[in-house]
Amino acid sequence: MARDGNLNDPALRARAVEAAQGKCPFDLLIENVHVLDMVTGRERRADIGIVGPLIGSVLPPSAELDAVTRIDGEGAFAVPGLIDTHMHIESSMVTPAEYAAAVLPRGVTTAVWDPHEFANACGVSGVEFAIQATGDLPLRVLTLAPTCVPSAPGYESCGGDFGPETVARLLKRPDISGAAELMTMQPLLNGDPRVAGIANAAVASGKLVCGHARGLSGGNLAAYAAAGVESDHELTSAADLLARLEAGMTVELRGSHEHLLPELAQALVSLGHMPQTVTLCTDDVFPDDLYAHGGLDRVLRLLMAHGLPAALAYRAATLNAAGRLGRADLGLLAPGRRADVVLIPDLREVSAKLVLADGKPVAQSGTLEAAMPTTRVPQEMNDTVRLPELAASDFEIAAEGSRATIATLSKPRFPVWSRRDVAVTGGRLELPDDMLRMAVANRYGRATPVRVAFLENWGTWRGAFASTVSHDSHNLTVFGRNPSDMALAANAVRAAGGGLAVASEGRVMAQLELPIAGLVSDRPLEEVADIFSELRQALDALIDWEPPYLVFKALFGASLVCNAGPRLSDVGLVDVFEGRILESCIIDSHDT
Repeated sequence: MARDGNLNDPALRARAVEAAQGKCPFDLLIENVHVLDMVTGRERRADIGIVGPLIGSVLPPSAELDAVTRIDGEGAFAVPGLIDTHMHIESSMVTPAEYAAAVLPRGVTTAVWDPHEFANACGVSGVEFAIQATGDLPLRVLTLAPTCVPSAPGYESCGGDFGPETVARLLKRPDISGAAELMTMQPLLNGDPRVAGIANAAVASGKLVCGHARGLSGGNLAAYAAAGVESDHELTSAADLLARLEAGMTVELRGSHEHLLPELAQALVSLGHMPQTVTLCTDDVFPDDLYAHGGLDRVLRLLMAHGLPAALAYRAATLNAAGRLGRADLGLLAPGRRADVVLIPDLREVSAKLVLADGKPVAQSGTLEAAMPTTRVPQEMNDTVRLPELAASDFEIAAEGSRATIATLSKPRFPVWSRRDVAVTGGRLELPDDMLRMAVANRYGRATPVRVAFLENWGTWRGAFASTVSHDSHNLTVFGRNPSDMALAANAVRAAGGGLAVASEGRVMAQLELPIAGLVSDRPLEEVADIFSELRQALDALIDWEPPYLVFKALFGASLVCNAGPRLSDVGLVDVFEGRILESCIIDSHDT
């Protein structure tokens, strides 16, 4: 967590009292701004007087106020520092310092980080690294204790194993702000002792208890909230939004599912007010999107473009978020609050002119001014891809007879079980022309076979894609039709210690090396964004996408086992909600 200046120092408070009355100078006076008030929604001209990290006054302009330093706001709007209530730094594939350098100039001064990607890859060492890497950042990072390592115990395996004792131990740490999203929904509803123990430890900590309630409704949603889970960001519709608000949950409205934002914005507009339990978050932002479009600032732009009034959008990103975090010092430009201040010439463009954190300028006109610490990565974080070299035959499915009935995964994002009768040639299943291979190989040193499944309704592919970024166990996951290209892409990722690779016709077309936990690069964001963009373009040329479900991002969540529906993991074809595990996709073999 960033080291906040102490607002409760009596000497500091006494000096602020004096300065507010004009009896001594402010350290800093921001003049000539229009304050967007997060309580009333009104705009008013004001000067903001600051003493150390503390706001001393927000009053109409006056020539009587004195200050050591003055800043002319040139008529810009002043808003509190933006608060991202749920995010994963690892999804941007850069170090925490690089991430902070990207979002601070855009007005984000606080971020709530669930490092469960690092935890799934590296266990407790991943959480330790997250805390160490953010401790001295000018971005205030509130780190959570991952609750789902793995996300579906028994249905997948990863590089860590967090039971109730581990989670409870992490929650006792003062540098842990709460329990991260509880993704093991169905086991919790079923009374699974491990998951119930984790939920109970979270509630007992008195800290944040964050959720992931994708697909839950009615009594199941009520039961999930009754277990003590307080929030959700996994919305799939406006009805989902309203159901969660009515269940008393905080909604972390995310920008990573852009196709949903129009109806979510209109649902909020139709209420006629902004519920205090609506906050904003980014969840996952790819590096090229972060570099080109930003993070939470982009979410604000999109919501306002879809009709949400600026006052309501900014309130969700500031005052509501601060209330959710129990941080009375944040989210409001008012006397006695923390001096996280952002000057924005145009509220709808969300382009920050000046960013202050704890009363100190950290960015100006999109350029970072604060110093960034050097990130030291422990050796164990660079040694997480431990599996033998793969052959084309590893991506074939052995079978007997001349035909076989197999279980298939049909549709991206929201997969359903299906069946197909396929031919067997040379002791192997033949891949039908309209299908795709998916494979998952455990990358944490477990000597388990590569699991292979056939996918339906996944478009037309002319190449292969391999990745160790595969939510949430982050095993090596490969897609393609040609086993030779799949092996080529997989081995390129393996040799790099993790990352992404695209192969076609016997050649690696694009590759991004991610050696830190197989998830993150040690390069600057600009370089990572460029390489990632090249890789995305290479896949665009090889796949016929069918939005909104069959899109590039769907590849990274295809093995998200905790969600409803069938998935492929390193254990086999699994369905947590049905309690089903198939080590092989073959249901039966027969002769014609």
